[in-house]
Amino acid sequence: MAVTFSGSIVDLAKDVLREEAQSILDCIENFDHNFIEAVNLLANCKGRIVVSGVGKSGHIGRKIAATLASTGTPAFFVHAGEAGHGDLGMIIADDVLIAISNSGDTDEVVNFVTFAKRYNVKSIGITGNKKSEVARLTDWHIDSSVKSEACPLGVAPTSSTTVQLALGDALAMACLASRGFTKEDFAKTHPFGSLGRRYFLRIKDVMQSIKEVPNKPSSILLKEALPIMAIGRMGALILIDNNNNLEGIFTDSDLRRLIALEDSALDKNLNLPVSKFMTKKATTIDVNSLASEALIVFEEKKISRIICLDKNKVVGIIGWHNLLEHKIK
Repeated sequence: MAVTFSGSIVDLAKDVLREEAQSILDCIENFDHNFIEAVNLLANCKGRIVVSGVGKSGHIGRKIAATLASTGTPAFFVHAGEAGHGDLGMIIADDVLIAISNSGDTDEVVNFVTFAKRYNVKSIGITGNKKSEVARLTDWHIDSSVKSEACPLGVAPTSSTTVQLALGDALAMACLASRGFTKEDFAKTHPFGSLGRRYFLRIKDVMQSIKEVPNKPSSILLKEALPIMAIGRMGALILIDNNNNLEGIFTDSDLRRLIALEDSALDKNLNLPVSKFMTKKATTIDVNSLASEALIVFEEKKISRIICLDKNKVVGIIGWHNLLEHKIK
């Protein structure tokens, strides 16, 4: 039988969110020098950050490790229960261990911290009990205590894991700031995401090569140029000399303006060189520029295509559709 969401169920859900949100706010009051020292330790770590826990704390640990790694602090997760069965081989003296346990007395986590100390591995404990074994054994302790769980029964890890997760985010963001991590750095680890495409892809990665688009010397006659313009999807003819120096560009917009002239005899103009009708000061962009920079040019100049240069030589052209194909926006 399907569950019907009555007012009482919604009220319960709201209470859970309020309880968890309040637990995070209460946690703010627990910040002390331990957090600062922990951030310094992580930011200056010469090895990797090893995050560990078991149960729900283990799941939170995996997320914390992933957040650290994606924001410039190399990290990975090791299940505390597997550490004593070979996974200790993953850890070296230059690493830093983050041990997560709500009680702070979970055997597997306590054992892992004890093993790590034998290898002179510095450690940070995140527990809800300042007097726990993990808090005592680790070099720095971060208090993740909560007044109560948001669970109606008061037993399921809810508020406690929410606070652990929030503290992990706080550590990761503090490390990000300490390392001077930028959006461009973030893009390097997220090349397939929208931000990565915006800050990672270059003009040369998305443009159409000069070999793929119509190009001729500006001396070509207009009647010879028009059929060539129909090739490809650019609606333009790039005009270059034999050394790939830019002479200008003749676009479908130039053609429309030519046709619209009242005193123009198109058949007469067809026998004139394109140089007489082309746009001489064509908009250009360096191939090593970010592809997202082309967006700014398109929007500011209200144009639909830009000629791409490499060391002042024409190597291609980029249009709106090239950016759309690569989902750059």
